[in-house]
Amino acid sequence: MEGLGGTMTDQPPEQPPDETATDVSARSERSARPESFARRPLVERLGMAAVALVLAIMFGGMAVASWIGGEAFLAIMAGIGALMTAWAGVRTVLRG
Repeated sequence: MEGLGGTMTDQPPEQPPDETATDVSARSERSARPESFARRPLVERLGMAAVALVLAIMFGGMAVASWIGGEAFLAIMAGIGALMTAWAGVRTVLRG
């Protein structure tokens, strides 16, 4: 079906011509980084880092509360989540 409400036929859909390996690699290189690549503005990067900081604090609080409550596995997992979220926030600011 070619889309919602398309007609159904007994004929198979037309196949595109075979692509060579160089065509595929050239297409993947173009799609990896667009020509108009621009860095994010500093205010946007700082905003995303602030959101990551809030989430890292929440994960950290969950880790502490879980540890105090005797749930070691949950505490470790929440601690890992806090570290990963903080790391992503720092990389967001530094990478741009």
